[in-house]
Amino acid sequence: MDFIIKFAQAHETFRIPEIQALAMIENVPIEIIEYNEASPICIVRLPSADAAKRLIRRSIMAQSIHELWGSGKDLKELNESVKATSSQEWPRYKSSSFKFVFDSYQGSRSKPSQLSVINNFRFLPFEGPIIMKNPDEIFTILEVWPWNSVPMGIEHPDHYHLGRFIADSARDIVLKFDLKKRKYISTTSMDSELALITANIALAAPGKIFYDPFAGTGSFPIACAHFGAMSWGSDIDGRSIRGQGGGKSLKGNFGQYDIESLLGDVFAADVTNSPMRRRRIWDGIVCDPPYGVREGLRVLGLKDPEKTPWLVERGIKHGMEFDYVPPKKPYSFMAILDDILIFAVETLVDNGRLSFWMPTANEEDQQIPAPTHPSLQIRLTPTGSRRLITYRRIPDSEVSTEALEAYSDRKLISEIGTTANELNPFRRGYFRKFQSDS
Repeated sequence: MDFIIKFAQAHETFRIPEIQALAMIENVPIEIIEYNEASPICIVRLPSADAAKRLIRRSIMAQSIHELWGSGKDLKELNESVKATSSQEWPRYKSSSFKFVFDSYQGSRSKPSQLSVINNFRFLPFEGPIIMKNPDEIFTILEVWPWNSVPMGIEHPDHYHLGRFIADSARDIVLKFDLKKRKYISTTSMDSELALITANIALAAPGKIFYDPFAGTGSFPIACAHFGAMSWGSDIDGRSIRGQGGGKSLKGNFGQYDIESLLGDVFAADVTNSPMRRRRIWDGIVCDPPYGVREGLRVLGLKDPEKTPWLVERGIKHGMEFDYVPPKKPYSFMAILDDILIFAVETLVDNGRLSFWMPTANEEDQQIPAPTHPSLQIRLTPTGSRRLITYRRIPDSEVSTEALEAYSDRKLISEIGTTANELNPFRRGYFRKFQSDS
């Protein structure tokens, strides 16, 4: 069966990746029949209407899904398509109450014009009453108009679709998790819509455990927990996790949404000095690593142990005390990306996903290359100045031995330099507006 997915007009590059991820979560076979990123309409093939409901029920990028009854460039072609495509379905709805609604993209119609189009379907053998509130069936006329059609006085759309409404998506939860309504946030809290999309693409679901090594105020753990995953997190700055008291903390945010039972735990650590054993336990890792723009990127450790032996001694004597604050050293942005991949390879289950955000620049020659690993299959999803990079943990039996050996023998990322700019090419380029060093 063919269905129409009506997407929201936002983050177009995430539409298909999210739908494909949801198809995996729901175990629904899907085939993309027709899609153009310039339009919010996508035609897909699914096994049943029930499968369509399951596919769309937690989507953030979609708005609704409809059983496709016909398509055409004009009303005559649409009529012929409806008769050829859906006539076998008509008897099922002969006595049902119903109504017609319009969903127009880049254009609109007056009420008389809408009525004229609806009357075009008088050949449908419906005998049930027309009810405008809560009818048994809703038939949607989806129109795609030329750009700027209203001020140009264009009278007809480029394309029509007729669909029987199946279900709405979960897009309304974006408002529920809006950062403006959240009790505890920081300047680096991830936008709620993007956090929810990331959780979907990373396949967060009941029965899975997810981890964010840069948890901050909890945007990603909250999104994953909303979709039923048990969420864990850590951050190099324990203060961002503990918050301000009075419910303004990461745990307080979980309480605000009544999902405390899905918070495993949070702790202070950095991804290069994690207290966790390197075992294959995580179904997913989602995060937004620090870029080191506001301040230099740092990890736990000593910049020069020989020059500060007293710091070494202090750590030995007081490292286990509750109020001990460990020292930090400058770190390479490129190295932390590499470390994230190594951590994921060592801790993700087979086919588990790693999804993280990284910055990009406008000029092609200033793109920061996405890190790679033989045990991870990569997919990039760009959006504006950043990219969501998603990896699948390849089972060990499918990983090339030669590729692993070559990776082990690779030249390690250089740590030459001591200042934030020397260690972080993105930070250096950011403040130079990505102009060449020459």
